[in-house]
Amino acid sequence: MPKRYTPNDNWSQKAQKEGYRARSVYKLMELDERFKLIKSGMKVLDLGAAPGSWLQYTAEKVGPKGKVIGMDLQEIKPIKGVQTFQQDITNLKEIAEILKKDQIEKVDLILSDLAPSTSGIQDVDQWKSIELSQSVLDIARKFLKPGGKCVIKVLRGADFDKFLMIVKSKWKSAKSVQVKASRDRSKEIYLVIDN
Repeated sequence: MPKRYTPNDNWSQKAQKEGYRARSVYKLMELDERFKLIKSGMKVLDLGAAPGSWLQYTAEKVGPKGKVIGMDLQEIKPIKGVQTFQQDITNLKEIAEILKKDQIEKVDLILSDLAPSTSGIQDVDQWKSIELSQSVLDIARKFLKPGGKCVIKVLRGADFDKFLMIVKSKWKSAKSVQVKASRDRSKEIYLVIDN
């Protein structure tokens, strides 16, 4: 009998073959293709960046004139052309200090493929996901330049519609998008937000 997740397992095999650290890179590629997110020379901040496949792809796209910074609670193995920090994203003061050291006041793009440590209790996990997304938006409010974009992964559930409504009321625009490389039955959805 064929395994249920075969189509999605192909993403993992493809990532391995193409030298990316995780299958999630194809989610970013799809979003980038649709929304033209990443351009040469950009300053990009990736939150919850481990193991680093989004950083790998972003560094390729921004090129040597760009700047890519990745932050995560876990250590990220070095990636050429990328600065990484073991950093709690809820600590805005420390994030400001890291960027200031690099003489960065504002970034062009903020990426977040963050997911909470799951408990298996759907409502709790979804609420935690919204809370994390809120932290990403606090960072975007402070460090995203006017006209910049922010991409956030959120788990859909009871609080999602309310959260989306709040985001739409506070930002220039917010689109919710499902991507092909998400796992079957996944509750994840991406928000592409314009500042």
